[in-house]
This record gives sequence, C-alpha cells and structure tokens, in this order.
Amino acid sequence: MAGVTKPDEVAARAKLAELMQEHRDLDAAIDALALTGSTDQLALSRLKRRKLQLKDEITEINNQLLPDIIA
Repeated sequence: MAGVTKPDEVAARAKLAELMQEHRDLDAAIDALALTGSTDQLALSRLKRRKLQLKDEITEINNQLLPDIIA
C-alpha cells in the first residue's frame, strides 16, 4: 500500500469496522421503525441520512485501503 503506513492502515481498518457496525445498527433501527408503523418521518429521515453518510465514509476508507489498480 503506497503512501499508507502500517499504523495508519490498522487505524483505518478499526475505524472501518466501527463504521460498518454502526451502519448495520442503523439498518436494524430503520427496519424496526418501519415495522412498528411509526409516523415519525423526521426520525426515519435522520436515520437514513446518517446511514448514507456512513456509507460514504466506509467507501472513502475502502478506497484508501484498496486503491484502484489500472491494469
């Protein structure tokens, strides 16, 4: 991995695992809220927005750890 030191890689992988867990937790919370038939659209919208932010952060870290290789 060019440009990323081993401690940075370890920290990035730890952060990635943390973000992925939070993403799964939000997914479960969104599903639970939908199943209860809740009419709290604001809360649902906030959860979905946070989930999208997490997805973007996960993608960014993955791109740092696994840069595109032009063959």
